Amino acid sequence: MSLAADYNIALVGCGTVGSGVARLLLEHPERLASRAGRRLRLCRVVVRDPAKPRAAAVPPELVTTDFEAVLRDPRIDVAVEVVGGTDWARRAVLDLLAAGKDVVTANKALLALHGAEVFAAARRHGRAIGFEASVGGGIPIIAALTQGLAANQILSLQGILNGTCNFILTGMTERGTSYASALADAQRLGYAEADPTLDVDGTDAAHKLAILAQIAFGVAVPFAAIPRRGIAQIDQADIRYARELGYTIKLLAEAWYDPNDGRLALHVAPVMLRHLAPLALVRDAYNALFVVGDAVGSTLYYGRGAGQMPTASAVVADLIDLAIGRGQLTFRSLELWSDQAQTVSLRPPGTVPSRFYLRLLVEDRPGVLAEIARILAHHQISISSVIQHEAVDGPDGDVVPLVILTHQAPTGNFLATLAELNGLSCVTAPSVYYHVAD
Repeated sequence: MSLAADYNIALVGCGTVGSGVARLLLEHPERLASRAGRRLRLCRVVVRDPAKPRAAAVPPELVTTDFEAVLRDPRIDVAVEVVGGTDWARRAVLDLLAAGKDVVTANKALLALHGAEVFAAARRHGRAIGFEASVGGGIPIIAALTQGLAANQILSLQGILNGTCNFILTGMTERGTSYASALADAQRLGYAEADPTLDVDGTDAAHKLAILAQIAFGVAVPFAAIPRRGIAQIDQADIRYARELGYTIKLLAEAWYDPNDGRLALHVAPVMLRHLAPLALVRDAYNALFVVGDAVGSTLYYGRGAGQMPTASAVVADLIDLAIGRGQLTFRSLELWSDQAQTVSLRPPGTVPSRFYLRLLVEDRPGVLAEIARILAHHQISISSVIQHEAVDGPDGDVVPLVILTHQAPTGNFLATLAELNGLSCVTAPSVYYHVAD
């Protein structure tokens, strides 16, 4: 086979993901060339510390600390940004585009927070951006939404998009470990950072949901507009009650589009799923997305959502697309993060309907359940089922855990109910709630 001219690549960052990209490029040149139609040649690797040990055997002559050399080098066709963060990465990507380089990035925070600016710069300079690795690691969800499902109006997305949270919840559900113990296990195995805040508070999943909303619905959702709750407050008691009721708790990133009024609702939150629901069966650090389209119906995408080689796989897939020329055509046709996007408005969170799980710790005395039921009825919330076990000793006398499943109600009504319930003298601790999906 006669190959076209080499496709020259600069790697900006060579940590975990960058090392995986370097390994694929250096260890499988023939395989990649046969799929790209030309050789993918790694020309420069920009790092902060050349002496640092790396998981890839990068030839020393390729390693440099001089980022400006990439900008000046006319041979470089594309740069892979895998440094993470948003400040330096944002400036670097804008400089690369201005220097005439296409960019491939795995940086979900960059796109969630600065996608409009970065994509406008790419269009202004006639360049393209590949970002398959920014959501779902090795799961090709961006390609699925932009190509495989292109004939559909996407109606809903439900995703387990953070492997750290899913690993922790799996441990709590299957092994009965506490949140603190499950988090320590995740850190010991390398699934969680020393500071896991961005994972466990829902920020990471919300970054990814913002990107998916742009792809699936054509709307640039301000990151601050995505309601999010994390998993740090989940108690073993709620895991047990969920199991008793036939549910499993998962941290989900969810979006629903109503074609009748053109409005989009979305959030990141712990959600109770039926035990045999597809997403309820996703274990440990795996990710999955359940996507519904108006033509195709329900589809499911599953795989490793992070890690060195799964993420590197997605990065190199983008490089192949760009080397062929397909990535540039796709980039131009999609008009992502542009004023050409369809008109979609965000639904106020308080109007979004849901079923709810509610756990209260209440005094064990006559009339308490009637008092709680009266407040629920006042806010137009109907009870589906109630669990009340034996009283337990509390610091102020006997208390009873009371678990209520509601029928569907507007979220705003439920939160108003919650505030009123927490003000009752018979409620001895702050109430706990989760969304319920059926």
